[in-house]
Amino acid sequence: MTIAAKFGGTSLADGSRIRHACNIMKADPERRFMIVSAPGKRYADDEKVTDLLYRIYEEKDSREDLLDHVFERFAGIVQELGIDFDLAEERREIEKTLAEGCAVDAIVSRGEYLSAKITAAYMGWPFVDAANLIRFRENGRLEEALTYRTARGELEEYEYAVIPGFYGSGPNGVIRVFSRGGSDVTGAIVARAVEASVYENWTDVTGIMSADPRVIENPHAVRYISYRELRELSYMGASVLHEDAVFPLKNTGIPIRVCNTMDPEKEGTWIVAKYPVDRGSHPVTGIAGKKGFSNLQIEMAMMNSQIGFGARILEIIASHGISYEHTPTSIDIMSVIADTKAMDPHRNELIMEIDQEFHPDRVFIEDNMSLIAVVGEGISANVGVAARVLQSIAEAGINVRMIDAGCSELNIIIGVNDSDYEKTIRALYKGLYEFL
Repeated sequence: MTIAAKFGGTSLADGSRIRHACNIMKADPERRFMIVSAPGKRYADDEKVTDLLYRIYEEKDSREDLLDHVFERFAGIVQELGIDFDLAEERREIEKTLAEGCAVDAIVSRGEYLSAKITAAYMGWPFVDAANLIRFRENGRLEEALTYRTARGELEEYEYAVIPGFYGSGPNGVIRVFSRGGSDVTGAIVARAVEASVYENWTDVTGIMSADPRVIENPHAVRYISYRELRELSYMGASVLHEDAVFPLKNTGIPIRVCNTMDPEKEGTWIVAKYPVDRGSHPVTGIAGKKGFSNLQIEMAMMNSQIGFGARILEIIASHGISYEHTPTSIDIMSVIADTKAMDPHRNELIMEIDQEFHPDRVFIEDNMSLIAVVGEGISANVGVAARVLQSIAEAGINVRMIDAGCSELNIIIGVNDSDYEKTIRALYKGLYEFL
């Protein structure tokens, strides 16, 4: 059996935490592949190494000072670990890359790169560069088939290895990165490539919570969650695991275990393709949400008789680079809900184009909407959940601006005012507690 284990930035923030993570790896000989993030915050006001690297690229006048800061962090780690590691040569390589006018990905990936090289030196394990494993297309999308084939061929040569997360390479060897938190995806790719029995994701919380702990005091941890549920909760704001981390594993049957580096004996949360327990008495897995959405609403008599009306509206929205979330409709009203930040720069053009093409009775944009998802594989089979959702919100005196409960067997989406976001989460958690 083989375990691939990814450690997040908080778990690797300094030398003592890296030593602790390495002890976790060595405690089980089946943990053979270690995927690492860049060092995270050591304390509340600290700065993540990746954030410093982004600043190095963006703030040209402060580059030397910021580079000093980054390498002071790594020098402290090397000293704490008591290893011999040539940081001066690594700095010269970064300065050369900057001088050549590199793309930002080449710089921000160096946090994971150095974290992995230092950890490998401490562990006495081989360092395997993610640039040799993970392949991106020219447009920045993962080249999946090539990546799995390349990673499998490369890693079968190693009994143990330390691998940097977050990045790979594109055509001509150019460094490309995933979106922030993408080391989770790297870990999943490695787990698939080595046909791991488990992919462990080590972080600073004891598993996935059933609600945001910043809103709900001490929400209970979820023991099991499906790949589909995780995808929904991650997208709606639950940030323990990158929302794309399940894709490499969803058809393999490899489970993901989310663990707490500071409390390694706790079981954590298991992310699985199929539940090993009956969901009848606990149909809801979690509650998550996001603020900051806008509703573009078009009102027009006989809208339903115009073939292609909805498709054309979405085409206009897409032409401005806006990705929409929901399109609730009635016979003469169509709404398109999208992120306010994406819609804001184009709102006047959107209204003008729709008005000119369709001459609707009314077209306008409402802001300050939050979307909250009640997620669970058992929702569709339990007739009481939707009723309890609405009852909980009504009893709290909250106005519902949108509800989508008819099309998905996995979630119920509620739209409320941003000002009611936390109040709604609390009302739902209290009202649905027996279902969680």
